[in-house]
Amino acid sequence: MAAASPITNNRRTSLAMERTGQWVFSQDIPTDVIIQVLGTNFSLHKFMLVPKSNYIRKLVVESDEADLTKIDLSSTPGGPEIFEKAAKFCYGVNFEITIHNAAALRCAADYLQMDDKCCDNNLAARTEDFLSQVAFTSLSGAVVVIKSCQNLLPFAEHLNIVKRCVDVISLKACNEATFPSRTPPTWWTEDISVLDVDFFGKIIIAMKQRGAKALTLASALITYTEKSLRELVRDHSGNGKRFSDPGDSDIRIHQLELLESIIPLFPTEKAAFPINFLCCLLRSAIFLEASSGCKNELEKRISKILEHVTVGDLLVLSFTYDGERLFDLDSVGKIISGFVEKEKSVAVFNAGDVKEVCSSAMQKVAKIVDSYLGEIATYDELSISKFNGIASAVPKGARKVDDDLYRAIDIFLKAHPNLDEIEREKVCSVMDPLKLSYEARVHASQNKRLPVQIVLHALYYDQLKLRSGVEERNVPNAETTRTQLKADVSLMKENEELRTELMKMKMYVSGLQKNNVQGATPISNKAGSSKRPTFFSSMSKKLGKLNPFKNGSKDTSNIEEDDGMADVTKPRRRRFSIS
Repeated sequence: MAAASPITNNRRTSLAMERTGQWVFSQDIPTDVIIQVLGTNFSLHKFMLVPKSNYIRKLVVESDEADLTKIDLSSTPGGPEIFEKAAKFCYGVNFEITIHNAAALRCAADYLQMDDKCCDNNLAARTEDFLSQVAFTSLSGAVVVIKSCQNLLPFAEHLNIVKRCVDVISLKACNEATFPSRTPPTWWTEDISVLDVDFFGKIIIAMKQRGAKALTLASALITYTEKSLRELVRDHSGNGKRFSDPGDSDIRIHQLELLESIIPLFPTEKAAFPINFLCCLLRSAIFLEASSGCKNELEKRISKILEHVTVGDLLVLSFTYDGERLFDLDSVGKIISGFVEKEKSVAVFNAGDVKEVCSSAMQKVAKIVDSYLGEIATYDELSISKFNGIASAVPKGARKVDDDLYRAIDIFLKAHPNLDEIEREKVCSVMDPLKLSYEARVHASQNKRLPVQIVLHALYYDQLKLRSGVEERNVPNAETTRTQLKADVSLMKENEELRTELMKMKMYVSGLQKNNVQGATPISNKAGSSKRPTFFSSMSKKLGKLNPFKNGSKDTSNIEEDDGMADVTKPRRRRFSIS
């Protein structure tokens, strides 16, 4: 039997020849044509193929050869396996059409022109009936069909098989989201998560057009992302795969293409996704070096719902996958700034004060940011500018107390012991010492890592309260205290300058007394000169204005002098006492 004899010179076709010999019924008639499909040869009969395939008939009729014995059909959709089934159909051999091969058989039938123009109830009509009556009646069936179309393009697109699958899946998915027929209600998201991102995107777009809710779309997108980018966003914890082998570059390129295809599918509602998922996705975008547009979109979405963030979410966003070093923290600063701008817009809309944003959401974010700074402060690569940039992104009015920020600063100073005084002052510049609690002020006053200025502020504030007799619960607000502190500090500086001038004058006069043989006489003569009264008069004016104990218990401004005790002819030198 010729059909059953394998071609010894082509090992790849031997199996196909053996299979063909099992169903070619004409045992006594030798085969007269060899069909080649991607290196696989099929020995068949022209008279069995031509009546069912108009394409093969044209090749035989229009051939320049008198007797065409070889035909190359390597472009047949589905390859040798599907062509074998098409050939069986021509021979009248039964085979099963399933949801796995129906699309391929339909495309092969179209390519081979096995339609009703050749004969009734041809392969095209048979596969079309199966698709309509079986495959497209369920969401799962349509998913299997469209998945099989990945290797059938552009034939499947031309025959509208893909479009029909998308329509069926999107319709049934919307119905399942509204009226679940199984448990869990999101079972359908698992089914469509196995698809290629292009087909998945078509389904999401179709669901949007059908009016699917944002949370429904988000559920499908989250399931798909977690499956397709499992190594990067697994469990939202960031404990993904470590990429150290240069051979992984192809994987990273594929993951980047997936990520940049998924982000544009997100619904317009910014709050549709949980913030931990967005943080993991943004960390993936930074790691994969995604486009700025992709990263900006994720940053905006996170900033819109930043009040729901946790310290862990920000840490996931900030560290590399091995957890050993920090990423570029620019995204964290942008997210916080975006959230602050949103809160300012809300304040303007509510006729609030833009300068001092103190909403409950902002206060919560401020506390989270301060705790986050405390977690990353120990890393050497965290610069002062990065630390201060994140800390100052939160408005000062959002912090009722600066204890958490002080803790972060103290950790930073402890982790960076080589900072000089100026650098330590820069680190502390983001903190308001007057907004520390009593316990924090006590700690600060004994903290040798802090610059002297901060320690003095903490000590002075407590002394100011003691001098004023004010208890902790009755302490004036920070702004009032700050204004009073500035005034008192200015007064103290002026007083110190005057003390310095007086000391210099005293030394000058003492020197004159030693060098002048006439003792005190020249001094009294100089006192009567034109220059001496000018100096003392200016000093008198300055000291007359100076009253460093205006609010204290030693205020003497209201004590009346005894006119009878005053000596109008001789200056009272004790007014210039510095003791």
